[in-house]
Amino acid sequence: MLAMLLRNGTLPEVWIPPAELRDQREMLRWRMCLSRMRTRVKNRIHGLLQRYNLDIAASDLFGDRARAELLSRLEELPTYSRQSLLDQLHMVDTVETEIGECEQVLQEMLYPSAERDLLDSLPCVGKILSAVMALEIGNVQRFPGPDRLASYAGLVPVARESADWKRKERCPRDCNVYLKWAYVEAANLISIQRGRWAERHVVQLYERVKQATKMHGKAIMAVARHLAEASYWMLKKQEVYQEPNSKRKTLSSTLG
Repeated sequence: MLAMLLRNGTLPEVWIPPAELRDQREMLRWRMCLSRMRTRVKNRIHGLLQRYNLDIAASDLFGDRARAELLSRLEELPTYSRQSLLDQLHMVDTVETEIGECEQVLQEMLYPSAERDLLDSLPCVGKILSAVMALEIGNVQRFPGPDRLASYAGLVPVARESADWKRKERCPRDCNVYLKWAYVEAANLISIQRGRWAERHVVQLYERVKQATKMHGKAIMAVARHLAEASYWMLKKQEVYQEPNSKRKTLSSTLG
């Protein structure tokens, strides 16, 4: 059967990234792993201080002024909790050093790329996120349409159907988790900036979905899917991101 499909030219092909692309992906994925590790340890430190009602009056607990105040109040913690806090602060510093070294390598490795420059024009997408998107997407021609790219990134809810029964579930976990992280990270940054970007399409999309569903997570996924669909057309047409025409009707499912 496989031989017949191959002879007829109907055998489905699987796209395998080139060796150079796989090698570059590894360094970016390592930086993402370090970033998640830093966030996890920082959250644990916040939880430790909250358990003992140790409040530091600072917007950034890990800034120089807040760090100095925290170290001066270590005696308010029990012995082993104090030692644990010091070890975790040391781990945060170590991970941040590793992230800095990793970013230096990335600056040398990521030579100028038209694809990364295009994706860099997406809202709240910088050098790191655009590099992750470009390397994880690879050749955009392998996707038949923007919906396939959004599905590949795990941004399309799973639909369950049986006779007259239909239900949408959560987005699947079986996807490119690195690409999904990049789009969701950009969507979260957009939600933070929505006070200054009230006129932008992505902010209006977030507000509309959140108002309809009363859920921040669904609004974030809708914005992330819009960014994925926009990425497809940007790479396909080799054009920078442009604000969609609000007066024009669109068939994108992200618009609710």
